[in-house]
Amino acid sequence: MLGFLAVGYEIDDRVAAQVSRIAASQVAFYFGQTIMRSTLTPAQETELARHSVPRSNPGISEPEEMQLGDESFLSTSVELAGQETPSVRLSVLKSYDQATAFLDRLNRLLLALGLAAVVGGSLLVFLISHTFTRPLGSLVNGVRALEQGDFTYALDVHGSDEVAEVTGAFKRMRNSLLKTQQDLLDAERLATIGRMASSISHDLRHSLAAIVANAEFLCESRLSADQREELYGEVRIAVNQMTDLIDSLLEFSRTRESLRPSYGSVRDSIEHVVQAIRSHPEFHNVQLAISEQGNSTGWFDPKRLERALYNLLLNACEAVVSNAGSILVELREIRDGAEIRVSDNGHGIPDSIRGKLFEPFVSQGKENGTGLGLTVVQKIVQDHGGDIAVEKSSPEGTVFRLKLPLTSASEVSPDNRAGGRPGAPPLVRTKGAQSE
Repeated sequence: MLGFLAVGYEIDDRVAAQVSRIAASQVAFYFGQTIMRSTLTPAQETELARHSVPRSNPGISEPEEMQLGDESFLSTSVELAGQETPSVRLSVLKSYDQATAFLDRLNRLLLALGLAAVVGGSLLVFLISHTFTRPLGSLVNGVRALEQGDFTYALDVHGSDEVAEVTGAFKRMRNSLLKTQQDLLDAERLATIGRMASSISHDLRHSLAAIVANAEFLCESRLSADQREELYGEVRIAVNQMTDLIDSLLEFSRTRESLRPSYGSVRDSIEHVVQAIRSHPEFHNVQLAISEQGNSTGWFDPKRLERALYNLLLNACEAVVSNAGSILVELREIRDGAEIRVSDNGHGIPDSIRGKLFEPFVSQGKENGTGLGLTVVQKIVQDHGGDIAVEKSSPEGTVFRLKLPLTSASEVSPDNRAGGRPGAPPLVRTKGAQSE
């Protein structure tokens, strides 16, 4: 015999490392019960050698758990040359700890990806909001401001997208609407001036014609004393009508700062007005009554308030039947002021003028009426910080309600009271009052 020829594969560290990478686990090659090569650490390899592995049938053994030092493994074996003695066997050991560490790394990676997705989504939402939602919000705010009458709300118009085009179109529409409104106001102002000039010229011509006619009659030498007195009375009436018209026009030029408040009683002003109304012969049969509840003293302009009440009571007297008319003036104390209600038993306000009752030159069914009486009343009341409204109007009568803010004497500083005539405190504007 010349010798032996061995045919096979050499199992070295390089082969063990390649098998370990392919199996993604630790491997150990046995020759019989001896470990020939492995990818374990020396301590783990020593611990593995202590485990007695029973010879298995050819094939793959059942997996079993194994503890090598501080690390747990799941082990399985496969016979590479099971028919030979001693046998060649490959053991594959999958580390639980490495799998757990891999899962931990995977969980952390997924968590990082989730956080990145949330941050990226937030940035995307912010970008969309900045690009689309914010301009839309600005446009909505502009529409709401226009609804409140604000034509100067700043609109953000950037870019060339659809939102920018809509915003630009809305801005142009708003400017056009503002210009149209100003043109309408100018036209209404000119129309008001024209109506005022027409009404004033008509009233002045009527009074001047009466004065000229009566003056020509007075030139007659054959007139008796009674006839001359009657003509003088007609001239005085025409002059008083002209004076009243001029006073009403001057009232519109006075501002709120022109008020001259003084401390007094609203009841006294009402009584002065009632006496002035009773001096008219045509109203002698009209019943005028005054009722009062609570305190009605405070700061107000008595002359202008009396003018307003005079116009209001004069309208009431002209609205009732002369021989069966009844007018009641109710004065009641309210919080921070007084309330005046003027009710009559006339035929009510016609529907045709009820909605524009306080507008200038609105009058119906009154001889020589200028249509400025209630407009002057509203102007004076609002200058005091109050308000006037029609509380009720029906065929049985009409009720006007007037609210007048008053400042009590206790609210005036001692320094103002020490000077003889105390200085008037500023009038408080109530919620219902309109600005000039």
